[in-house]
Amino acid sequence: MERRTIGAATLDVGAIGLGCMPMSWAYTGSRQRGEESLRTVHAALDLGSTLLDTADMYGPFTNELLVGRALRERRPEAFVSTKVGLLVGEQHIVANGRPGYVRRACDASLRRLQTDVIDLYQLHRADPEVPVEETWGAMADLVAAGKVRSLGLCAVGARSARRPGARSHAGRLHDGTIRQLERVQQVFPVSAVEAELSVWSTEALDALLPWCAARGVGFLAAMPLGNGFLTGTLTPGGGFEPDDVRARHPRFTAEMMAANQPIVAGLRRVARRHGDGVTPAQVALAWVLSQGRHVVPVPGAKRARWAAENAGAAGLLLTAEDLAEVAGLPGAQGSWD
Repeated sequence: MERRTIGAATLDVGAIGLGCMPMSWAYTGSRQRGEESLRTVHAALDLGSTLLDTADMYGPFTNELLVGRALRERRPEAFVSTKVGLLVGEQHIVANGRPGYVRRACDASLRRLQTDVIDLYQLHRADPEVPVEETWGAMADLVAAGKVRSLGLCAVGARSARRPGARSHAGRLHDGTIRQLERVQQVFPVSAVEAELSVWSTEALDALLPWCAARGVGFLAAMPLGNGFLTGTLTPGGGFEPDDVRARHPRFTAEMMAANQPIVAGLRRVARRHGDGVTPAQVALAWVLSQGRHVVPVPGAKRARWAAENAGAAGLLLTAEDLAEVAGLPGAQGSWD
């Protein structure tokens, strides 16, 4: 698989990553199986999808434990990204950016992941009660201690900018993230930013992606398949289990899923031009890859066959005609809140 650089030239990964969250958290619980998830991680590594993206809050903790089982056998082949800064309670999630907590959380992640070093340690969310410089400084100390190789920041979103009719103000969505990036860059270099980017959520193209490109910062494209919608495998009105985040998501009501079918239809048209076996999901991922050499999509998967399908997108080269057709697809309908 093609390799891409994350920040410093010494950090390179397969062009398609593997989002591990769906294996343990946020999506349909009845379909989460540990052994199948392990096979998925191994399949991804076999195919060159070396970036494994997890977080201590996924589960919480169980996702890191699962990834750690795979790393026990294949650590040299993997690029491990995990996150710190969010605590999961019974009915709430809170930020914690206190330096002491960051140090303890890192040690705990290292134990769960069964590794001596984390390749990319990301700040999941800044703590509003702690200056972000203090949190970032504690993370930089972990690099100095040899426990972490590089640092990243997950984007914060002003979700109101994603409401219908707000497209002209899309650039404002990541203003807060860019302000944070400018602050932490003064403390220690940012190697990567993780933010949503997909055919139906393009806001990062306006300001955040150019900010990263201008500074040699890698961009990890989260949710590049639109929480599964852009795969074309979800049926409007099919419903979701109560523990699935999409069960409460305005874009995944039966009405909105039906209204957004023209987006999937457009991806299918492009896929057909590239022959049998090419899928809408692969076109969606190839579109993300086309946004810059510093961009690495990180699609979530909990089945080996899906990881293989996603990895196949790295070899799909979209033509100018393809890119024009995708650019001309209708914007997504429905709030993203």
